[in-house]
Amino acid sequence: MLKLSTKGRYGVRLMVDLAQHYGKGPVVLKDVGRRQDISVKYLEHLIVPLKKAKLIRATRGARGGYVLFNAPGSVTLRDIISAVEGGVCLVECTKSPAVCRRAEICLSRGAWSDISNKISETLESFTLEQILSRGTKNEKIITYSI
Repeated sequence: MLKLSTKGRYGVRLMVDLAQHYGKGPVVLKDVGRRQDISVKYLEHLIVPLKKAKLIRATRGARGGYVLFNAPGSVTLRDIISAVEGGVCLVECTKSPAVCRRAEICLSRGAWSDISNKISETLESFTLEQILSRGTKNEKIITYSI
């Protein structure tokens, strides 16, 4: 079974939550954690790579928290996955041939590379705005207010 890690899934959930609140001011991690059922401690680990990738920014002070660095329409799933996972790579030898002594003669290596590229292209085709749009059409988006 091929699946995305918890880090990738939770990173997307965090970013979707911030997109839901885009333009409404900073969001505190405690509220994101409650809405998304993710521990604040785990969210804190996701914040670092997302800030480094300039996908979110922090504001300090009494009304501080986190906001998207850019509009939801310009943030793709590939941006998020690349920030928290380091990119899409099904087989390590496609990015780092030195890890496998058979990399130069492996007949399947090219296929793995092509598949990784297609997944990356597909992730690039989905923005946070599109995800929000799908959510409002297909399911109720859950938000809590204090």
